[in-house]
Amino acid sequence: MPSFAASLITWQREHGRHGLPWQGAEAYRVWLSEIMLQQTQVATVIPYYQRFIASFPIIAALAAASEEQVLAHWSGLGYYARGRNLHRAAQIVERLHGGEFPRQFEQVLALPGIGRSTAAAICALAFQQRHAILDGNVKRVLARYCGISGSPASKSVEQLLWQHAEALLPARDVAAYTQALMDMGATLCTRSRPRCVSCPVQRGCVAHQTGRVAELPTPRPRKVVPERHATFLLAMHGRDILLEKRGPAGIWGGLWCLPQFDDEAEAMAWCARVGIKARHSGAGRNPDNSTNQCEAPPAFTHVFTHFKLHITPLLLNLADKPLKVQQSGSKWLEVDDALRAAIPAPVRRLLAELLPCGQ
Repeated sequence: MPSFAASLITWQREHGRHGLPWQGAEAYRVWLSEIMLQQTQVATVIPYYQRFIASFPIIAALAAASEEQVLAHWSGLGYYARGRNLHRAAQIVERLHGGEFPRQFEQVLALPGIGRSTAAAICALAFQQRHAILDGNVKRVLARYCGISGSPASKSVEQLLWQHAEALLPARDVAAYTQALMDMGATLCTRSRPRCVSCPVQRGCVAHQTGRVAELPTPRPRKVVPERHATFLLAMHGRDILLEKRGPAGIWGGLWCLPQFDDEAEAMAWCARVGIKARHSGAGRNPDNSTNQCEAPPAFTHVFTHFKLHITPLLLNLADKPLKVQQSGSKWLEVDDALRAAIPAPVRRLLAELLPCGQ
C-alpha cells in the first residue's frame, strides 16, 4: 500500500485545489494568504486577498502604509490582531531583512502573528522546505487517520499530533504534500459528513476501519458561552455619522466604531454631557419634522469566538454637531465614506442598513 504522503500527493495532483491566487506565488503572497486563512474559509479570503494585493503589492508598500489603511482593507475579515501583526511584521521585514521575506524557519517564526504551523506552511509552500504543519484541519485528519483520542486542544494530544505530523512528512514533494493535507481537511475529511468514500487514505485510516470517524477528533468540552449586551449609538447629522477610534488593544483595537454603552440610559446620559440634543428616530422623522426614510435598525447578536454580543442600535438625528464630540479620537464621516473605513463587521452591518436613508 502506498504511504500516507504518497497517496495524498497523488490525490492532490488530480483532485486537490488548484488555481488559488496565492498558489505558486512568492513568499510575501503565501505569507499573506496563510495569515488571512487562519480561522477563515478560502471563499471568504479570496476577495480580501485580491484587494489587499492590489493596494499593497510588495512588502515595502505594506510596511509604508498606515495601520488605519491596513485595517481598512481588513475590515469585515475579523480577528483584527492578524492585520495589526501583519503590518508590524512587514515593517520588521523591511527593517531587518531589506524588504525580502526571510527564508530561515526561525526568522519566519520570530515575526509577529506567526506560530509554528503557519511558519512551517510558509516555508513549505514558498521555499519547498521540509517542515510539518498542524492547523485545525490537519489536526482532524491526523486524529482520525492515526486514531488519536482526546481533545486536540489539550497540550498532551497536540504534542502527540505533532509527533505524527513530523513522522508522516515525506522526504520530498513537501509543498504538494502540505497543500494536499490542507485540501483534504477542507474538502474531504470535514468536521461533519466527511466524504470517506473519496478519501485516498481510507484503507489506512484507524477511525474509518474502527467506525470512529464521527467520534474523532474528540470534541473540546463544551463551555457556557458568556453573553454581553451593548447599545451602539448611531448619531447622525444629515448623512454624517459619528465614529470613535478604539485604542490599540482589544478585539477591535485601532478600528473606527460607533460609540458603545452598556444600555440606552448610559448612552443618553453621555449625549446630555456632550450636548447632543435629539430624539429617537424610530418614528422615521427628523427633528425638523421633515420626512426621513431612516428607522432604527433592529437589535441583533454578533458572535465572537469566546462570547456573544447582543447589540441594540440607538438612532438619533441631530440638528447640529456638538463641539464636545469633535475631538481627537472621534470624527464625522458620511455613511458612504464610513463604510470604506477600518470598521468592524457589526458596525458595517448597521451602516449598510442606513445607506439608503435620505437618498
